[in-house]
Amino acid sequence: MAEQLQPPTDTRQSRNASHESIQSSLEEVWYLKEISFKADKDAPFRRYKIITQNFNGPCSFIAICNILILRDRIQIQPWERTTVSYEYLSRLVAEYLLKASPEVDISAALSVMPATRKGMDLNPLFTGSGLFRPAGSGGELKLFEQAGIKLVHGWLVDPSSPEYEVLSRTEDYDSSVNLLVEADHATKGNLVVSDDFGPPGLSGRPDTIYELSLDEQRKVEDALVIRNFIESSPSQLTYHGLFTLASELEPGALVALFRNSHLSVLYKAPGDDGALYTLATDQVFLHEPSVVWERLEDVDGGSSTFVDSDFVRSSPAGGDYAGHTAETALAALEQQARALTLDETADEAIARQLQAEEDEVTRNYYVSRERNRMEKERIEHERAYEARRQAMAATRNKKKDCVIM
Repeated sequence: MAEQLQPPTDTRQSRNASHESIQSSLEEVWYLKEISFKADKDAPFRRYKIITQNFNGPCSFIAICNILILRDRIQIQPWERTTVSYEYLSRLVAEYLLKASPEVDISAALSVMPATRKGMDLNPLFTGSGLFRPAGSGGELKLFEQAGIKLVHGWLVDPSSPEYEVLSRTEDYDSSVNLLVEADHATKGNLVVSDDFGPPGLSGRPDTIYELSLDEQRKVEDALVIRNFIESSPSQLTYHGLFTLASELEPGALVALFRNSHLSVLYKAPGDDGALYTLATDQVFLHEPSVVWERLEDVDGGSSTFVDSDFVRSSPAGGDYAGHTAETALAALEQQARALTLDETADEAIARQLQAEEDEVTRNYYVSRERNRMEKERIEHERAYEARRQAMAATRNKKKDCVIM
């Protein structure tokens, strides 16, 4: 058999680098969608261009920008523009922060802005909808504070529940996970999140004996309570939290909602309705003018409905795979990809392939969105427990004062 010739290594590396560069460029260029919105029920509707999010889009930064857009704090020009880049938006936000707070040091907020492209390190407290503990330099919270955007979450423990006594002591997510890791270490790695999310208890053999001090025994008991709470709220939203948000937010409020390790725009409708809505920014709705908001009605999204700018239930032309058929969606996305100044034929072919793959992922993502997020969160929890347990196993001396079965 004749030997198959391979391209030189430097040529393959050049192609891979070009592929990665194009993919990075596509991921940081986001399409704009026109909607109508009025913050005051007595005000006339105005047209806005909001930023849609692709599968890998930076939800934190996009949520911040969309709130500033709907508040008329920043404007995307010209109106005919169909896409924006991170560089363009970051300049708009930086200019706004400088003008809004001329006497305030905004260096912490500006320094964290590039990190919003990959996510934000937010640590919610389970006892208050607006409570977050700063991480690192605290630049994440400074960014919201100096942009005038309230950051909220609904991952709250009910004060009347049995979990409240424990979670009011650990307070935040990170501290609760640290306690889980310590308890897991004390039980020789048997206090883990089970694959089937079964009832609280110690995994492993039923006859396993754990020699624990009184302090370790208390930690294990608390850890079981914490584990039960985390497993019972995989969407990072509880009904107590949902009711708290509905009662605490002022009508017409536009805030950033932390949920499912994701940030979205949360809006409380004015008037008698007073319902909570999240802005529908998934790129799959780019060509669906009737899909503007998603009503937040339950903790897992199973009963949520989409509404238009008048908050009337929408009827998407494309059904669940909104906007286009598969053929027309692919054609439209290919045309938009060519508009990204990809001049070379080889680059265009790569761009079309990337866009086709992204289109397929996006359509599937809409159907399984909540399930995928919950699965990802479960895996991250397990990895965090295991990493911290192994780290502590190397340094901590175990005490053997009390024995429990």
